[in-house]
Amino acid sequence: MAQESPASTLVPELVQQLLLSSREAKKSAYCPYSHFPVGAALLTEDGRIFTGCNVENACYPLGVCAERTALQKAISEGYKRFRAIAISSDLQDDFISPCGACRQVMREFGTSWAVYMTKPDGTYVVRTVQELLPCSFGPEDLQKIQ
Repeated sequence: MAQESPASTLVPELVQQLLLSSREAKKSAYCPYSHFPVGAALLTEDGRIFTGCNVENACYPLGVCAERTALQKAISEGYKRFRAIAISSDLQDDFISPCGACRQVMREFGTSWAVYMTKPDGTYVVRTVQELLPCSFGPEDLQKIQ
């Protein structure tokens, strides 16, 4: 049996809603230092969308990425099962990709959900968390030593 990709499990209208939500979230970005606004829209298993934007800080390491903002909002509301996340930026020639820290945080909640990496023109590529972070370490690995 052919394995269905996470992208194919979302109807086109839902994909477009997720992409639009990430672009809207980008408008709230606080990025006075990098001038690199990013928005994210996270889709829970039951269809709720949580958005996030990057929030920078004069003490650079204290800033937080859009993807982690969206995840923290969802988790703080009791959601821990996700279907997809869309990420938007102003990059014209490349698809925006999550940083390593965001990939690891996404991986905490599974490896098979979809990550939509977009361009401002509405085009996107989609990968699973597993494809973005192969050979990863996750919660189940902690059980192996007990």
